[in-house]
Amino acid sequence: MLSPKSKPQTKSTKVVALLSRTKGATLTDICKATNWQQHSVRAFLTGLRKKGHILAREQRGDDGTAYRITQNPGDQEAKGSV
Repeated sequence: MLSPKSKPQTKSTKVVALLSRTKGATLTDICKATNWQQHSVRAFLTGLRKKGHILAREQRGDDGTAYRITQNPGDQEAKGSV
């Protein structure tokens, strides 16, 4: 049961959560979680990059390519102000 003040989880927050994991997420992982097609996932990743997220792309052998957020936009500003 959701508490009255909690926001419903959007597809965007699901994707960011998947990408924030240590092992990241593959296109297939994100497609399954959101019911998006691969081209839509790639477009979303491009949007994250434009918003300032730093994404790492890693080969996982047979699993394909995994994407992972290595730095959030707020992290860059905090480092610059110190």
